[in-house]
Amino acid sequence: MTPMRLVRLGLAIVVASCALGLGAGASAERAVARNPCGPGIFVRARHEPEPVRAWFAQRSYEPDTTAVLRIRARASSATVRLYQVLGSHFWVGFAPSSKVGLNGMRRGVPVRIGDWPSGLYIADVTVAGGAGSAPFIVRPRHAGENSVAVVLPTNTWAAYNFRDDDGNGYGDTWYADPRVHTLVLARPFLNGGLPKHLGGFIDWLADKGLNADFYSDEDLDAFPDGRHLASSYNLIVFAGHEEYVTQHMFAIVARYRDLGGNLAFLSANNFFARVRIESGRMTCIGHFRDFGKPEAQLVGAQYVGWYRRRYRNRPYIVRSVSAAPWLFDGTGLRVGDTFGFSYGVEIDAVAPSSPPGTRVVAELPSIFGPGKTAQMTYYRTRAGAKVFAAGSMGFEAPQSGVTDRMLQNLWDYLEQP
Repeated sequence: MTPMRLVRLGLAIVVASCALGLGAGASAERAVARNPCGPGIFVRARHEPEPVRAWFAQRSYEPDTTAVLRIRARASSATVRLYQVLGSHFWVGFAPSSKVGLNGMRRGVPVRIGDWPSGLYIADVTVAGGAGSAPFIVRPRHAGENSVAVVLPTNTWAAYNFRDDDGNGYGDTWYADPRVHTLVLARPFLNGGLPKHLGGFIDWLADKGLNADFYSDEDLDAFPDGRHLASSYNLIVFAGHEEYVTQHMFAIVARYRDLGGNLAFLSANNFFARVRIESGRMTCIGHFRDFGKPEAQLVGAQYVGWYRRRYRNRPYIVRSVSAAPWLFDGTGLRVGDTFGFSYGVEIDAVAPSSPPGTRVVAELPSIFGPGKTAQMTYYRTRAGAKVFAAGSMGFEAPQSGVTDRMLQNLWDYLEQP
């Protein structure tokens, strides 16, 4: 992950106590063949030195509430600094850090959230011997404070958390242990405490001075219906790898689209796996297409495959400027030209279930072998909804001046009702 410009916020911290429940239990061996999620392979856990583990009890909080930061370390005290993730290259100090005692503190450290802007935040926890981090989101006080909502893929972050908390030698996720069907959401991440797939879209927003209402997946799931979404936002951006969603999330986003709401999917493999979230745990149910709801009918394209650690990323090739002329405005690109240089990893393509009128804008032809082509798509509905899908990972952050302009064009066009 690239360095991030972070703005440190002041926080009032009070100490309290509580027990933590961890672990994603492994089922019987026969469950391996039945697990609909993950690659179906065992991956040995890597146990690296961690001077501190930190995580928040929830994945998002409203302004003027109290967050609970849980810290585990072989230390009697810790220094906590809070940052808002705003962009790349530099940090700007905002307020003094806070020092907290850890002896006997099992419930966690309450952290007062002020009247802070909606966005992604990180707590940096330093103890003698090292440091760790913990992310959380500040959601808006009321929906519709901005005309655009950005949903961060917190369910996917949790699924790619390879931490082995139960000590069986494999990460507590179906990506490392096919016996795992249910995983715990509130637990520390590996790699210094930051999740994979953070993406660069937040950096881009900050660089452009653009504002949005930020949500976790659970926040989106809490909206009662698509009409509430449509009355609050002109555009919903899925800023990363939005693979795991509940049936309710799928339904309300589809209804939002049907009511004329605009959607932008900036990565690949979106709305692929159906999950259930209960009591802080996420269970994989299956794939939406297996329940008669293929993701292409909403996204415009659907999951084809991943690079299997064999295929290199490539630049996109323009297939049709007329399919989305607004996207290419000011870029000078023509059919057959390339843009960017590093797209791939996971890819989508149109399917029979893609909405009528879905157009292919650009392609990564046969990037994963013959017949496995990534397709960037766009369609409009009769209700006026505009839906863009990148069709590959990598489009959420600009890779050149041209792709920066394309992201700006995308924002400007889709944020309009």
